[in-house]
Amino acid sequence: MAKKAEKEVKARGAKSAGAANKGYDASSITVLEGLDPVRKRPGMYIGTTGPDGLHHLIWEVFDNSRDEAMGGFADDIEVALLPGNRIRVVDNGRGIPVDKHPATKVSALETIMTTLHAGGKFGGEASGYKISGGLHGVGVSVVNALSVWTRAEVHRDGAAHVQEYKIGKPTNAVKKVATSDHNGTIITFEADATIFNEVKYDWNRIVSHLRQQAYLVKGTRISVIDARGLEKIEDQEVFYLRELGLETPSMTFYFEGGLRSLVSFYNQHQIVGHKNIFYTEAEKDGVAVEVALQYTDDITPRLMAFANNIYNPEHGTHVTGFKTALTRTLNSYGRSAGILKESEENFTGDDVLEGITAVISVKMPEIQFEGQTKGKLGSVEARGAVEAVFGEQFSSFLEENPDDGRSIVNKVLLALKARKAAKAAKDSVLRKGALEGMTLPGKLADCQTKDASESELFIVEGDSAGGTAKTGRDRRTQAILPLRGKILNIERARLDKMLASEQIKNLVIALGTAIGDVFDISKLRYHKVIIATDADVDGAHIRTLILTLLYRHFRPVIDGGFIYIAQPPLYKIKRGKEVHYAYTDEEKFKIVGKDAEIEEPQAGAEEEPEEEGEEEETKAKSKKPAKFSLQRYKGLGEMNASELWETTMDPARRILKRVTVEDASEADRIFDVLMGNDVASRKSFIQSNAKLANIDV
Repeated sequence: MAKKAEKEVKARGAKSAGAANKGYDASSITVLEGLDPVRKRPGMYIGTTGPDGLHHLIWEVFDNSRDEAMGGFADDIEVALLPGNRIRVVDNGRGIPVDKHPATKVSALETIMTTLHAGGKFGGEASGYKISGGLHGVGVSVVNALSVWTRAEVHRDGAAHVQEYKIGKPTNAVKKVATSDHNGTIITFEADATIFNEVKYDWNRIVSHLRQQAYLVKGTRISVIDARGLEKIEDQEVFYLRELGLETPSMTFYFEGGLRSLVSFYNQHQIVGHKNIFYTEAEKDGVAVEVALQYTDDITPRLMAFANNIYNPEHGTHVTGFKTALTRTLNSYGRSAGILKESEENFTGDDVLEGITAVISVKMPEIQFEGQTKGKLGSVEARGAVEAVFGEQFSSFLEENPDDGRSIVNKVLLALKARKAAKAAKDSVLRKGALEGMTLPGKLADCQTKDASESELFIVEGDSAGGTAKTGRDRRTQAILPLRGKILNIERARLDKMLASEQIKNLVIALGTAIGDVFDISKLRYHKVIIATDADVDGAHIRTLILTLLYRHFRPVIDGGFIYIAQPPLYKIKRGKEVHYAYTDEEKFKIVGKDAEIEEPQAGAEEEPEEEGEEEETKAKSKKPAKFSLQRYKGLGEMNASELWETTMDPARRILKRVTVEDASEADRIFDVLMGNDVASRKSFIQSNAKLANIDV
């Protein structure tokens, strides 16, 4: 019997396996040809189809022009934003070759534009590219693949040649269209709106990137023009768009000072800690190293890293070498100068980075990045070269500039003492949280469940909203933490000062993750942390302060998708027994219409119940529809418990917006501008964006 059963099991297994394999044969294998892989998986090539990926298209084309400048073949690059969301990039380099390629049997231009891993960077010095940023040969072909239309125009050898493409495929052969006195390449493209979430270019972001590149490529003119506001431009009639003399926003960058000038630019609104900017440029084992730094009175470090002029937001081996040398050199100098006493512990990596503005740049052949987007440098040799060059030169700088040296070490010593104070404050908060146990801090009304996955924390503004929320909530899953007034702006506050604030201390304990070097995301007590502030200017300010705190010290909580912003209604609309809630002015008009009669509810007035039997009589007497009664909510405290539950807290009906950070670098800049001490930058930001503000008064 056992053997029979075994046979039956095997038979069933074979039958099951046969069923699973049915329809899966060689014909099921898809082979993507040409540029199809790019359109199928764009994230593999540009990282994302959000704003980062969209702007990455510009960087890819620009990098080719910039590499021509790095090779000494170009010194004038222009980027133009055209009507219809087209981008035009021009350089006066050698121009892409247009003769027939021996392997592909078509023009070299067509080969480069339509073939992955085809380009002049693979040949190294033989093709004039000893150093370059684009090494994989996928840049411009990826842009072509992700564009509905592309035009390549090449000027070389006294002639202008053109080829156009649709979704990466040529619409015609490369053809000579005119004679020309120029040398260079013009690439114009229109990103595919079916690929990207939104085709909307950020002028400030583009300007910032190109300005940065101008510092890195000394002696190169880089211009940017915003012509999106014009109806039409005959851009094919000129080489550089500026030749048309258009009255459009534009900027031009040209610097001879290199990274020293870049550090000076970043610190222009900061209080600097020492007069002289450290700068060095040298080569070690075939790696060109360039470093500039200066300390400010800020507490936030600003580290910018570049490899072959490609920005590396995730840093890499060159930054590791820099940090190692910086820590070792400052400890050595601090001891020898007698500033760092024998009884005191050594500076840590965090101590020496506090308030620093530093730019680290390396240039090297056969460079290795981690990923196609080149966010992180992987070349091992870069670490040793930076460590050796920077360590030696920075040590000499400190010895030759004793005033600067003492200022720097005293700044770092202050950071060391602050770190110790912060640790003591942090330990105190953690101990308090542990001792208080189930009671938790302050006015927190905790939920009954201990399952974090179904627990929600509402951070509300003031005791009034807190009282209403506590009454209207689902006690099993919803916790309420009221905040009294505006919390501390932590943008320039050290940890010890932060934790001296009762409001922040209570929030830290409530979240359960701890803070600083002992932060543990797995201990988060609520998987929905909901910021529910009033719909006015003060509410927006409090929300920004909370987000600043979370962004700076609880970033994994944001990245994990645990932070939400509640969207309470702006209006309660009644007509008779009908009740509607409108979350925007547009919704309000949809409900009441633009010409409807609206009566404001009288303060203190109560609705009188209708007498039985009167309803039909009333309807019969008047055919006129009832007027709309409109109530504008300024704060959550204006709602009663049932209204707050129905509109803002009920999971089945509420509207929550999840907080995400799509562009960490840009978010960091915005937080720094809005919440830091750079008054000039904040004023400029407000003036530039005031017209976009929607302030309810």
